[in-house]
Amino acid sequence: MKCFTASLGTETNTFSPMPTSLRSFTENFYARPGEHPDRPTNCTSPLWAARKRAQTKGWTVVEGSCSFAQPAGTTVRRAYEELRDEILEQLKAAMPVDIVLMGLHGAMVADGYDDCEGDLLARIRAIVGPGVPIGCELDPHCHLTQQRLEATDVIITYKEFPHTDFVERGEELADIIEAMALGKVKPVSSVFDCRMINSFPTSRQPMRGFVDRIMAMEGKDGILSISVAHCFPYADVPEMGTKVLVVTDDRKEFGDALAEKLGRELWDLRDEVRPPFLTIDEALDRGVARNQGLVVIADPSDNPGGGAPSDSTFVLKRMMERGITDAAIGGFWDPVAVRLCFDAGEGARFNLRFGGKIGPTSGDPIDAMVTVTKLVPDARMDYCGTVVFLGDAAAIDVDGISVVLITNRQQCKSRGMFTNLGIDLATKRIAVVKSTNHFFAEFGPIAEEVLYTDAPGAIPRDFTKIPYTRIPRPIWPLDENPWS
Repeated sequence: MKCFTASLGTETNTFSPMPTSLRSFTENFYARPGEHPDRPTNCTSPLWAARKRAQTKGWTVVEGSCSFAQPAGTTVRRAYEELRDEILEQLKAAMPVDIVLMGLHGAMVADGYDDCEGDLLARIRAIVGPGVPIGCELDPHCHLTQQRLEATDVIITYKEFPHTDFVERGEELADIIEAMALGKVKPVSSVFDCRMINSFPTSRQPMRGFVDRIMAMEGKDGILSISVAHCFPYADVPEMGTKVLVVTDDRKEFGDALAEKLGRELWDLRDEVRPPFLTIDEALDRGVARNQGLVVIADPSDNPGGGAPSDSTFVLKRMMERGITDAAIGGFWDPVAVRLCFDAGEGARFNLRFGGKIGPTSGDPIDAMVTVTKLVPDARMDYCGTVVFLGDAAAIDVDGISVVLITNRQQCKSRGMFTNLGIDLATKRIAVVKSTNHFFAEFGPIAEEVLYTDAPGAIPRDFTKIPYTRIPRPIWPLDENPWS
């Protein structure tokens, strides 16, 4: 079995003022053929699965380039085309191949390309022809477009949010595509458009039960895979929205009916799947009232994993105004402030301006007397077996609040954002994380309570406030009843 595998991805917030450049990819994650590290990464688990099969099943694996950029604004056209064409040339050189496994994100938008993944997969199909099975793994915060469905044989998204199962889904994809190549299965896809924009954290009910139930269906009645494309709400593209994908073994009518049944169940749960969002003061009130353990407060409106700058100051300012201490917040993307802290050195106390740099949704900068408590060159945090690089990082104390400043814009995915900077969360009453839900896998088990704020920021949680002009209509919650 000769397999070609590669990866290209980012999550594009088309409303973000920060362009995604070629350097955005090369500085975040970029591996040429053979340079991929000896560990899985978020968008490259199909490659990881193929490597394992090279050892256990004798596959011949040709690795193409792999790259991923931290979510931001629209990708520069030249950057996308250069990375795309690099992969296509590698595939042409590898021909003939028996199968193709691609690790993509699914919400990449470039100047001139609303559907980068669809464009790439269509070009791959043109190279390998109609008889070579193509499998693709996507992040659930993707756009499940018609072009990519037509270009592939199997698409699988992660099931979990936080995304803790990307390796398992890559293994699943490799197994199905191998079985197809051997003539053991004939995958067919069925899609149901739920006509809504929503968020589906699987760390809470009722989404937890929904995902457990669809996983129990797989492997029975000819069901090969079931995926929920949550959608990425911060992209103004024509095929954005929640969809259910069912892949069956040549049972198209059955798959169509099941996809619609599950999709309508999701529709009925639309008001229950999202966590309640509190004002900043409501969240802080509940955090202060709890004194038996750590209260974790998420600030998803400034989540860099959704294309936000990760430099908003609204929550921290309110904490300072209220005199809250024994708290931590992170991470603030501010390379200039980090540089000044390194210049000052550990233990230094000086006036520092940080945060509030990118635009109005970042708030005003903080001007305060700070103490540098820890400096870590090339800091990092672990997340589900992967390594997330933070760049040079500094921990500072501001009026009894521990603040993490980072050089590489990354969301708070794990406790390492704090603990690797010398911050002991056991001594804190409140920890504020700039993340939507990926933090939950590590913070949930140690938190007395997890709260979510709807603070001001670049990615508002109220989707009706987003100035869409190109998405499909009618769609909920912009339209109360898109089925009428």
